[in-house]
Amino acid sequence: MGATASFLPGEPNGPSARPRLEDIPESCIALVLSYLDPPEIAKLARVNRAFRAASSADFIWVPKFPSNYQYILSKLPDQGFGDKGNYDIYSGLCRLNPFDSGTKGVWIDKRTGGVCLAISSKAMTITGIDDRRYWNYIPTDESRFQKVAYLQQIWWLEVDGDLEFQFPKGTYSLFFRLHLGKVCKRMGRRVCNPENVHGWDVKPAQFQLTTEDGQRASTRCMLENVGSWINYHVGDFVVDDPNSLTKIKYSLTQIDCTHTKGGLSVDSVMICPSSLGKEMFPVDGEACKNVVGYC
Repeated sequence: MGATASFLPGEPNGPSARPRLEDIPESCIALVLSYLDPPEIAKLARVNRAFRAASSADFIWVPKFPSNYQYILSKLPDQGFGDKGNYDIYSGLCRLNPFDSGTKGVWIDKRTGGVCLAISSKAMTITGIDDRRYWNYIPTDESRFQKVAYLQQIWWLEVDGDLEFQFPKGTYSLFFRLHLGKVCKRMGRRVCNPENVHGWDVKPAQFQLTTEDGQRASTRCMLENVGSWINYHVGDFVVDDPNSLTKIKYSLTQIDCTHTKGGLSVDSVMICPSSLGKEMFPVDGEACKNVVGYC
């Protein structure tokens, strides 16, 4: 036949092409994707149109939602989730979603579906907050809420908060996000002013956590590391009934009136699954240790 190609009848353009990814039925692709974690699904959705379309199948995402996702959606009536498919709802919930007039935020971890919350200092009761000699709210892009409570100087430090929320079953950790020094920007560069930082090396601050069903956690530690945001681990609590509201109270105090303290920025409280907290704050979570020798 020499160099001339020979085609079989019915093959006007030559031999049949090899099977391509585009030839796999979309339903089969969706079934395979349902066994993967959300980040893996998102990567494969970029392969081609078939994979992108398959990744949007509602049945893929139903088992990946946290058990309380309908409750979460009820807290977010203005986010426009009502007319979206499950893929878009999951993607939207992976971002910080503010509620309670923007003083709280909720999101789910994109890999595990774990529920996380952040509570702004604006949602807390802070002794002396209305007296500008003691406290000010200052703007910063280093906070999820764009503002933090900054302490100039005070004798009696007391920050209290509470939360009522429906959590999926599991163990959760609570953190206070604090910073010694006043953060600002000059010429586009981050600057920390430590001018008012004092009194934190005299006696430890106390962190407390209680739940309505009697769980308690208490930690005392010195506040340190000027210029860095630290997530101070207050304690853990367990949720056994995912269908009921969990009621939590938490506090930060340093009420020894023998000395003043100042220069503290209070950003927020964060609550997340304990396993996730260990991944997110492997060092900061150990910042609070039992302090002995103080009365």
